[in-house]
Amino acid sequence: MAVEHLWLLCLLSLGRCGLSLQVKLVSVELSCAAGPVHAVLEAGMPVLLDCQLGSSEEQSEVTWLQDGVPLLVSEVARTFPNGSLLITPVQRDARATPAGVEGGYNCISTNAFGAVTSRVISLHLASLSRFLQDPEPQVVESGAAARFECQVEGVPMPSITWEKDQEPLVPQARFIVLPNGVLQILAVMEADAGSYRCMASNSARKRFSQEAILSVHLGVSPVLGKVEFVARPQNSTVVLGQPAVMECMAQGNPKPLVSWSRYGECGQFSAALLGSLANVALSELFSLPLSAPPVILQPPETVSLSRGNTARFVCNSSGDPPPALHWLRNGKRVLPNGRVKTQSPGVLLINQLGLDDAGYYQCIASNSLGTACATAKLTVIVREGLPSAPRQLQATPYSSTTAMLTWERPELNSDQIIGFSVHYQRAMGSNNMEYQFAVNNDTTEYLVKELQPHTSYTFYVVAYSPMGASRPSQPVTVEMLEDVPSAPPQLSLLSPSPTEIRVMWLPLSSQHSRGSVTHYRVDYSTLEQVDDVISVEVMGNETQVTLRDLQPNQMYHIRMAAGTSAGYGQPSEWQNHHTPDLLNLTMVLFAPTELKVRAKMFSLHVTWQPPPNHTQISGYKLTFREVDPEESTSDGGPLRDKGRTPDAPPIKLRKRVKHHDITGLAPDRLYQVKVWAYNKQTEGYPAVWKGRTERSSTQGLVPPNPPPPLPPSSVRATANSSRSIWLRWERPRFSNVQIINYTVRCSPAGLRNASLVSYYTSSTQEILLGALKPFTRYEMAVQSNGIGVVGPFSGTVEESTLSDRPSSPPTEMQLSALDSSSVLVSWRPPMEPNGIITSYRILYSGNLSQPDHLWSNLSNDEVQGLLSGTQYFFKMRACTEVGVGPYSPVKDVHTPAKKYGEYLDIHAVTGIIVGMCLGLICILLCMCVSFRNGKTREVSDGLDSSFFSPQYRRGARPAPTTVPECNDCHELETLMPPGTHDSSHSPAEPSEKQSLMGSASGTEDEPVAETKVTV
Repeated sequence: MAVEHLWLLCLLSLGRCGLSLQVKLVSVELSCAAGPVHAVLEAGMPVLLDCQLGSSEEQSEVTWLQDGVPLLVSEVARTFPNGSLLITPVQRDARATPAGVEGGYNCISTNAFGAVTSRVISLHLASLSRFLQDPEPQVVESGAAARFECQVEGVPMPSITWEKDQEPLVPQARFIVLPNGVLQILAVMEADAGSYRCMASNSARKRFSQEAILSVHLGVSPVLGKVEFVARPQNSTVVLGQPAVMECMAQGNPKPLVSWSRYGECGQFSAALLGSLANVALSELFSLPLSAPPVILQPPETVSLSRGNTARFVCNSSGDPPPALHWLRNGKRVLPNGRVKTQSPGVLLINQLGLDDAGYYQCIASNSLGTACATAKLTVIVREGLPSAPRQLQATPYSSTTAMLTWERPELNSDQIIGFSVHYQRAMGSNNMEYQFAVNNDTTEYLVKELQPHTSYTFYVVAYSPMGASRPSQPVTVEMLEDVPSAPPQLSLLSPSPTEIRVMWLPLSSQHSRGSVTHYRVDYSTLEQVDDVISVEVMGNETQVTLRDLQPNQMYHIRMAAGTSAGYGQPSEWQNHHTPDLLNLTMVLFAPTELKVRAKMFSLHVTWQPPPNHTQISGYKLTFREVDPEESTSDGGPLRDKGRTPDAPPIKLRKRVKHHDITGLAPDRLYQVKVWAYNKQTEGYPAVWKGRTERSSTQGLVPPNPPPPLPPSSVRATANSSRSIWLRWERPRFSNVQIINYTVRCSPAGLRNASLVSYYTSSTQEILLGALKPFTRYEMAVQSNGIGVVGPFSGTVEESTLSDRPSSPPTEMQLSALDSSSVLVSWRPPMEPNGIITSYRILYSGNLSQPDHLWSNLSNDEVQGLLSGTQYFFKMRACTEVGVGPYSPVKDVHTPAKKYGEYLDIHAVTGIIVGMCLGLICILLCMCVSFRNGKTREVSDGLDSSFFSPQYRRGARPAPTTVPECNDCHELETLMPPGTHDSSHSPAEPSEKQSLMGSASGTEDEPVAETKVTV
C-alpha cells in the first residue's frame, strides 16, 4: 500500500473535526500484504496508521501494539472508532516529541472466528546527526584531480550540497557531486583554490561541515605513464530497488581510462585503469551484494477439515538475507508440541485436529530489511452422528518399558465405531514426538511397548466412525517403572600417587540411568591376581572415589556399575591402569583430571582439567575411534611405547586448551576417547572415556543440513582483571535454525599466528575468558552453532586486559665501580612487565644474609657513599601502578681501595684553598702597613726609628734583644716596592704574620682521610 500525502480540512471520517488549519498528513495502510516497513514522523506532519485486516463486513476489534506491547493511548498516540491510529507531534518541531514514540507498530484485528495481525512498521523521528566525516584539506597540482568527502546520517535521507567560500558552488562540468556526499573536481585550476564545505539538510534540520582548504600548486607535469587511484571502489550492500553509487576516481599522465566489469550474478565487480602505455594497468576487485526484503512466494491456503484429520500449511519466501519463518495462530506464536510440528522449509503440520485448532494461521517472514506475511483460515468441521469421546481411560505400567491402556466405549453412537487410535507422548519437555497406533473395534485395551523406563507419558484415545473422529478422551499421565541402568558410567582414571588410583565418572543421563541411581560399585584387581576382585560401593550422589593402599609400578584393571532400585546394570569393560614407579615419580606425567564427554547425536564435546604436575607438560594429545562393543579396553599406562589410533593420528592441542569438539560422528555408535599430556621427554598416562552417541529418535535420520545461523549481534568486551575479559553478545535478531551454543575465538590483536588463537564454547550469551596475559590487547569474535551446522564469525571486537605487577625481574643487570665510593648500575626492562613500568627499586647491602628490610634502598642508577675495598651485593625489581615484581638475581661488586689523591675530599680541598687565600691577604696587609710606616719615618724631624722600642708595639711583651734570622720575613720584604726597605724594621710584626700563615696552613694537618661521603 502506497504512502499518501493528504490535505485534510476536516477529519469527519475519524470521528473528529479539526476545522482550523490545513494539516499535511502521511497515511500508511497496514495489512498482511506487502507494503512500507518504515515511516518518518516529521515536523508538523502527523502519521496515520490505517489497519486494513479482514473484511469490512465482519465486526472486529482492533488492538495496537508497540514493540509487541499493547499501546497506551496518549496525547501523541490516539485511536479512532474505525481502528486507525494517529501519531501527532506535541509541537510543530518533531524533535520535541518524546523519543518513546519511536518503535515498531502493528495492529491485531479480532473477530468471532479468530485474530489476524498486520506486518510491523517502524516509526522514526526525523533527525540529522552530526557529521561523521568532515572534508579534509587538499594540496594538488594544477591540472590534477581533487576530492572532498563528507558523511552524515539522518532520517529521512538528507540531501547534500557543497559551498565554496561559504557561497553555493557554481555548477560546472568539472564539478561532480555524488549522492553519497563526495565532491570531485577534475582538471583543477588555480581559480579553484579556496575553502569548501558541505551542507546536509532534511526535514529535521540543516548542518554545515567544517571547512577544508584547497591549495593549488603550479608544479611540473606528472611522470609520463604514471597511473594511480584517487578513490577506489568500496564493498557495500545495496537494497533491491535502491540506487547504488560505485565511485572510482583516478589520475595519471595521460589521463587513464576507467572500465567496469561484472562477474556472474554474485555481485562481483572490478574497476580497471588503463594508461596509454601498454604496460600500465591497475585493477580493483570489489563486491556489491544485493539485499532484499522478504517476499512471500507461496502463501498458505485456506482449508476446511474434519475433526481428527491432519492440516498441512506450506509457506515459501525469498529475501536476502534469507528470511526466518515463524507461524502465528490468532496473532500468537505457534509453539511446536506433540501434535503440532514445524518442518523445513516453511511447513506447518497439525495432527488430530480439534475445534480448538480452528482460527487464522499466518506465515511471517523476517530479515533485517523488514517482514512479510500471508494468512490462511483453518475451519474444523464436526459432523452430525459422530461418537462421543472414549471414557474411563486408565494406564497401568506392566514393566519399565510397557504400559496397559484400558478404556470404555463412547456413550453416544458407539455402534458406529469402526476403530480406535491410541496417542501418547512424553509428558515432560517441549517439542516431543507424538506416536499413534490403530486399534480394532472389538477391543478396548492396548499394550504400549518400547517406552522409556522412569519416564512420564501422556495417553489419550480417539474413536472413529465412517463419519469421522470423536473428541479425544480425557488424557492420563503415568510414570513408568525403574529399570537397571542401560549403560555403565564413563570412567576416567589417574594416579595422584604411586599407591593410589582416582576413579572419576559422570552421572548417567536419564536415558541411560532408567531410574534414580542410588549406588555405584567399583571392582578392581591386579593382573597377576585376576580372580581376587575387590569391590567398593559408594553412594549415588558421588562422582569419584580414590582406591588407596595399592602397589607402585603395578598394572590394575578396573570397572564399575551403576545401580537403581531395580538393581545394578551391566558393568563397564575392564580398563587397565598402571600405577607410577615410586623411584621415577618426577618423570611421570599423570593423566588429565575430570575428563568429561558430552555425547550428542553427531558429535562429542570433550573437556578436561590439567594433571597434578601440569607445570611439566608441553601440551595435550587427543585421539578417538569407533570401537567394537566386544573389544577389550587398551592399556591405561603411559603412551610413550604404544601405537597410536590406527584411524587417524592424534590431535595435538596447546597447553592452555582444555576442551575439544569431535564432529562428523554417527548416531548410536560406541566411541573411545583418550586424552593425555606430553612433553619433549615423554608422554603421560591417558584419561580414557568410552560411550555412545545419542540415539536417533527417528529411524533413518541423517544429519540435518540447514542453512548456517547468522552471527551474534552487539558483541562487546569488558576487561575484568589483568588475566580475564568478559565477552557478552546478543542472539541474532533473525535466525532460521535453532542455536544450541556459541564458539568464541580469541587471539592477541594484530597477530596472525594460528597457534595463539584460542577457541571457547558457551551455551549462554556471555563468557569469562581467562588465562590471558596482563596488559595485552586481544581481539575476539563469536560464532553461532546450530544442530550440525555452524555460522560465520561476527565482526571482531578488541579489548585490553588490565595491568598487573611485573611477573619477571629486570634483565641484564650490570655493576661497574666508578671509583672507591661509587658504583654504576645498568639494566634492561623486564621481559614480562605486565604494564607501564613506573619505577625501579634497587637494594644493596654489604651483608648477603641480611633480610630485605635491612638492605639500603635507592632509586637512582648511580650509588655513591660506599666504603672502599668492600664487597657489595645488589638486587632490583620493577614497579607498575599495581605493585612490585620479583627481585632479580643477586650480583656483587668490589669497590677498589682509595688512592692518595682520594683522601682529600672536596670539603678538605676547599678549606685548604680558603686558608691560603686568607694568609696571602694578611701578608699583603702587613706589607701595606710597613710601607706607610716607612714613609712616616722619612718625614719625621729628629725622630729616630729606635725611639719606639719593640715592646710597645700592640701592647705585647718586649721584643728580644737579638733579632733571629727569618726567611719568611725576608720574603715579605722582597715583595715591597723599591726604596721602602728598612733594615732596622722590628721583626715583631713579621712574626705575627708568620703565625697567621701557620694557622692557615694548619688545615693540612687535619685527618681528611676519615671524612664520609654522602650519597
